[in-house]
Amino acid sequence: MALISRRDWGARAPRGPYTSLTHTKGVKVHYIGDHVDPRLLTDHDRCLAVMRQIQNHHMDGNGWTDFAYNLAVCPHGDLLMGRGAGHMSAANGPGRNHDHYAVLGMLGSTGLTDPTDAMLNGIRDAIDYLREHGGAGKEIKGHRDGYSTSCPGAALYAWVKAGAPRPDGGSSSPSTTWTETLVDQLPLLSPGATGRHVKTCFYLLRARGYGKELDEHVIDPTVYGPAVVAEVKRFQAEKGLDDDGLVGKATWPRLLGL
Repeated sequence: MALISRRDWGARAPRGPYTSLTHTKGVKVHYIGDHVDPRLLTDHDRCLAVMRQIQNHHMDGNGWTDFAYNLAVCPHGDLLMGRGAGHMSAANGPGRNHDHYAVLGMLGSTGLTDPTDAMLNGIRDAIDYLREHGGAGKEIKGHRDGYSTSCPGAALYAWVKAGAPRPDGGSSSPSTTWTETLVDQLPLLSPGATGRHVKTCFYLLRARGYGKELDEHVIDPTVYGPAVVAEVKRFQAEKGLDDDGLVGKATWPRLLGL
């Protein structure tokens, strides 16, 4: 577990004291929502920049004391210190912050929408940290449990509902169910497809080192056109998959690193 201090990610000082907590029922898992740049997968400095952006929004936009979450976890699995253990978050909704700590996974509703194995392990590390240092109870819930929101997104919420298993738990562990659940939620992409899942595919290809010559300002990354199809076929061939250009249950897991 790599724990990145507030100093190391460039946090501002909080405006005032936190409300103390000695124990909670457990932890609620959150996501950023909105668009999250898939380049976080290969550029850790962007993860630190996201922390600063979120803190600025919470403090300057919302007028809060500080970054709202107790801990955040990036796609690389690093834990980034927010309010820390023993302090009430401002993330779970009015009247709901006493009962659970809040852990943020750096995922969005578009762009980077699916957690890496490293992120899932990191979230479990964050939960263990809050149990050990902050008296967090056994509950692991999503933000949407008890509050009207789409947070933490379909992928993370499916994982939470599956029991938040560690991905490296072995083939007989619940992580198999989690992977299958995630992939089942993704559509089959065929040439000519459009939409946010095509864009996710495009950036995942880039993150894996494919299609770097494709300029997103020249082609539309939300359209599964010939240039992107060709890169998918190259990816499939090099990974030992059928190079049919269809992004389905065999190709999605490899793009996602599952």
